[in-house]
Amino acid sequence: MKFGKVDHPELIDFTLPSNHLDTEVLLNSFNNDGPFNVFVGCAKWNRQDLKNFYPRGTKDELGYYATQFNAIELNATFYRIFPAETYKKWYDKTPSDFKFFPKMTNEVSHLRRMNDKVYEIADRYLEVTSILKEKLGTIFLQMHNNFGPKNWDRVVRFVEYWPKEFPLAMEFRHTDWFNDEKVAAELYHLLQENNITNVLVDTAGRRDIMHMRLTTNEAFVRYVGANHKSDYDRLIDWISKLEEWKRMGLKNVHFFVHQNMELESPLLSAYFIDNLNKKLGADLIIPKTLDGGQMNLL
Repeated sequence: MKFGKVDHPELIDFTLPSNHLDTEVLLNSFNNDGPFNVFVGCAKWNRQDLKNFYPRGTKDELGYYATQFNAIELNATFYRIFPAETYKKWYDKTPSDFKFFPKMTNEVSHLRRMNDKVYEIADRYLEVTSILKEKLGTIFLQMHNNFGPKNWDRVVRFVEYWPKEFPLAMEFRHTDWFNDEKVAAELYHLLQENNITNVLVDTAGRRDIMHMRLTTNEAFVRYVGANHKSDYDRLIDWISKLEEWKRMGLKNVHFFVHQNMELESPLLSAYFIDNLNKKLGADLIIPKTLDGGQMNLL
């Protein structure tokens, strides 16, 4: 994941911003009853992307991955709409408590940029994605870096069209969505009123989009390690933030670990999950790594 990559991460201030005021208002409005749900995963399950993870001789990569993680951020669906048979295989290879968080096809977000032609494409995408049934988590739609507020009407039409039985999260990257308070307020209101989650992206070179604004009772976090020793401290900071939000009423955490160069995402994930279990009372499996679990990425 090259988005936000920098040459000298040691020069970046990785301090998490303070809560957006409306995030606190929203979380405090929720009923604290009910379970606290945590799903943590990587972006892919391919062997070439997950170094130091698969035991020698592993043939069924997804099958093994699903014994170590309870979720996958499914980036593969960004590049194509797979045939129904593929979704059925994915469903059958994973345990009952596993969830997929698939990325919306780039035909919608990048190639057609939410124009009037995307609705038929979205319907085709949802038709096959629905085969995942109860294992389908939140679908996320990532807009192009240059998709700015001049496209507001397209966003409104798409949000109003989206079938509400499918949980949706949206990721906006153009800085003008956030540096204009009026524009930001209108976007957050639209998402919150339509129960659409506002994706949080933590990456080195784009601290300007760390808005810390939740719009649903879901923290959908895409964490991008910088292949630097600071990656571990940043994960601890996120655990503190999630612990704070949990006290306020947050019930759903969906946290996905990337790196600028995918070298040791399972190591980072294991470190994160181990500390998350201790701090937030979660009970997730700590992924095994081929170094025996020693978390010494750098």
